[in-house]
Amino acid sequence: MLGAAASAAGDSPPSPASAEGAVPDGYRPPRDTPVELKAGEDLEHGLIRAGAPRAEARQAAQALVQGRDPASLAPDETVASIARPRFLFGAPRLIGVAAQTTAGETLIVARGFDGVLRLRPSFAAARSVTTVASGVMQGSLYESAERVGADLTLIAKLVKLFSHRLDLARDIRPGDRFTLVFDRKVAQSGATVETGGLRYAEVAARGRTLRFYAFDHDGRTEFFDQRGVAIKGLLLRTPVDGAHITSSFGMREHPLLGYTRMHQGIDFGAETGTPVLAAGDGVVAERRVWGGYGNWLLIRHAGGWETGYGHLSAYAQGLYPGMRVTQGQVVGYVGATGLATGPHLHYEVWRGGMRVNPVGAAAREGAALHGADLTSFQFQRARIDGMRNAAAPAGATVAVARDLRGPLSLTLRGGV
Repeated sequence: MLGAAASAAGDSPPSPASAEGAVPDGYRPPRDTPVELKAGEDLEHGLIRAGAPRAEARQAAQALVQGRDPASLAPDETVASIARPRFLFGAPRLIGVAAQTTAGETLIVARGFDGVLRLRPSFAAARSVTTVASGVMQGSLYESAERVGADLTLIAKLVKLFSHRLDLARDIRPGDRFTLVFDRKVAQSGATVETGGLRYAEVAARGRTLRFYAFDHDGRTEFFDQRGVAIKGLLLRTPVDGAHITSSFGMREHPLLGYTRMHQGIDFGAETGTPVLAAGDGVVAERRVWGGYGNWLLIRHAGGWETGYGHLSAYAQGLYPGMRVTQGQVVGYVGATGLATGPHLHYEVWRGGMRVNPVGAAAREGAALHGADLTSFQFQRARIDGMRNAAAPAGATVAVARDLRGPLSLTLRGGV
């Protein structure tokens, strides 16, 4: 019957097996019927095509989607339990409906003792796991992280995190090893339905190993090194994703003017339209066209620091002087406005009104944890290190189950 069939399938929604008292006299035991929706068809009409009476189909469909977007129901992952009369007389009876959402949640509508179809609380089909994944850099950071199971959201966090301590264009090379610890939700079939927070990241680059531990601090999640010092220093090393340095701070021959003069910033080569990130928390001080810099942006930070961004093709929507920005926020886009031979970001750092080498400014460490916060961090760090040490040899991906919900109850007993 219903429960056994669905349990064996594994990746199908559990069967809405008959609740006691739900099948009236004169009806055969209910049978499962897959509900396959046609293009543009809603659940109510799909249930009717499966053999459910119109009024009962409407009632069940409304119960399933209450408080939810109907589009959140996974296509072709719905089962209707329908009982038919033992004889030729009488209409079929819809006993229950089981469906899965795109997030892996199992929803069950079943009849209570009063015969009314209601949404029944059920365990989620997806379970939460913490994954330890290791790999080597092959191609871009995006491609490498994707191969071990990271999604776009997680990779964006990783890029921003590594940018605090690494020049992504020069410091990371093919063959460098990395390890990630992150949360994800896994369906009964084993497929990942959602990737959650990043808990730890490690990369071995240029002969050193950098470790980044997530820690909830002052109501927000921040990353710290193994000593408890914040990874988020004063400024990002690379304020544009995926760029490469084309000109460093110092004396150089200007490519257009043809004579040697001081280059008072760093140029990052990137395609037009590449997002430019705020190097640190601050307030927009200037947004204007400034001579050879073209579209220019100046952000004022704490402690007398300022960062400038030149040759922008455009500013981020809604960005104006006086607006507060956070480190890593998109503030503009790479371009070639002003005096430029091609698309690139000209990046400057100012201290007390004087330009300084951005490399030295980016090396300044963040704040350190103390007291109870440091003790709590050390406990959490030991837990993450234990998971890493228990993982399989490098290159493998291990899922460590946590906070598991109970097993799915496939047979309904009693009323809702």
